[in-house]
Amino acid sequence: MNYFRFIQCVCLIPVLAVAAPPDDGGQVAVTAQKEAVEVSRAGVPALRYLLEKPADSACTSPSACYFHPLTTPSGLTVTDVAPDDHLHHRGVFLAWLEVRNDAGEGDFWGWGKHAALENRRLVHRSVEDVESTSDRAAFSAVNSWRAGELTLLEETLRSVTVFREDMRIHDMHYLFAAGTETVLGQHAFSGFSVRLRKDFPIVIHDPSGKIDLPQPSHLKPESNWPDRPWYAFEMTLPSGEKAGVAVLNHPDNPTTTWHNVARIGLINPCIVAPSAVTIPGGDALSLRYRVVTFDGPVPTATLDELAGDMKSGAASAP
Repeated sequence: MNYFRFIQCVCLIPVLAVAAPPDDGGQVAVTAQKEAVEVSRAGVPALRYLLEKPADSACTSPSACYFHPLTTPSGLTVTDVAPDDHLHHRGVFLAWLEVRNDAGEGDFWGWGKHAALENRRLVHRSVEDVESTSDRAAFSAVNSWRAGELTLLEETLRSVTVFREDMRIHDMHYLFAAGTETVLGQHAFSGFSVRLRKDFPIVIHDPSGKIDLPQPSHLKPESNWPDRPWYAFEMTLPSGEKAGVAVLNHPDNPTTTWHNVARIGLINPCIVAPSAVTIPGGDALSLRYRVVTFDGPVPTATLDELAGDMKSGAASAP
């Protein structure tokens, strides 16, 4: 598919969103400012997309272009930035350890073991197509993946948030355009990631229920978990109440295994674990994910419904 023809249509493509009872808790708003885009309801943030790295951030990655905070309907923040175990982790973000093409190479994840890290960062360029309705909000962001002054990839993100009384549904559609053939190196982790706070005990679920698989090794791609329509991390709060986050993988994404680590609250559907991924020159890689935040126990039946909706291609979003 030719990228330049494809990108003209990206903001017209409906992002998947299941029909559901809306949350009538107040006015939905999208506010785009120089440093961030914020989606809120009745003045309470549901998510914030950082366009610039905050001056006081402890995060060691030079890049912004990530979501934090991400909250549940009750207002609980579930994401974390610069946790003490990995100072380069940052909320909901998408970055690879190794990006290579004729223009150069770079590590945009923040580890620096397999490609150059210095002067490698995501540079925000514009926010476009900001929309809201009574129960949802959407925007697009355009970012460049830079190695010094050179651009290795051009990224367009379409984000749609649907408000429900019992959950928030965030659909994220990424397009990565390569001017020349670009290779994403094979590694056990990196790509789309959700980094959660780790001050609450976490239990992991998939469609079969609670699971307890061996922790994958960051050095062994073959140790990752098998692909599933979704994995959910359920937190137990000090009150005994439950809350959590689920990530749903779109069936059209490349072959995926999951680098999930409950100990640090990392959910990572990884397309570069099975093998390296090549983006042909003049083409684009399309990736779609759905992130669901919820209060209460894991809503297994609803997550199954949402996953089925993604598979069927049903759509009803701005």
